[in-house]
Amino acid sequence: MFEHVKAFSAFSVDDIPAARRFYGDVLGIRVSEEHGMLTLHIAGGRDTLVYPKEDHTPATFTILNFPVPDVEAAVAELGARGVEFEKYDWTDEKGIARDYGPTIAWFRDPAGNVLSVIQLD
Repeated sequence: MFEHVKAFSAFSVDDIPAARRFYGDVLGIRVSEEHGMLTLHIAGGRDTLVYPKEDHTPATFTILNFPVPDVEAAVAELGARGVEFEKYDWTDEKGIARDYGPTIAWFRDPAGNVLSVIQLD
């Protein structure tokens, strides 16, 4: 039934203007707004809808993974833009996990949703 339908992802936030600033200004993603919702125009044709939800609860899982050639460099650049990385038992002091699959570091958007930068090679 859906084999030829171009599906898209969506997630909620509690503050659309804060999300627009974060995704557009901090992460550098092209963002458009219509009907009080955002569309993140992610490379590769992966548009993602961001919608407001008054009783928003942050996702406890990674909602978006951003492949990067060098996680260490991405963490440094995003850190310089004010992004704070999550620290877990399995991450180093920078928040980078290196020994459990691909090198990856997690951070949160202003609504508390979990995102990552991940090195796939």
